Amino acid sequence: MTPVQFTFSSAFILGLAGLAFHRTHLLSALLCLEGMMLSLFIALSLWSLQLDATNFSASPMLLLAFSACEASAGLALLVATTRTHGSDRLQNLNLLRC
Repeated sequence: MTPVQFTFSSAFILGLAGLAFHRTHLLSALLCLEGMMLSLFIALSLWSLQLDATNFSASPMLLLAFSACEASAGLALLVATTRTHGSDRLQNLNLLRC
């Protein structure tokens, strides 16, 4: 494993660990998801550059587009949750109750 691969895999693992163990606010969970998506984007971009394959050149841009859609949907949920519940703390949310 090269140092570049180790860096991006450790960034992904740190985002996953932050998502799994530090679940107090919805905003911190969204930031961990965004960090994981950005590490996947950079790793996929470098992988397609190392292979010199033109047929894989569109996949990092597709991943970045899905990441932007995911971020906008997450921020919309954050705003809606903050308006209805008054906070973004995940412990205060009871999704079974309307």
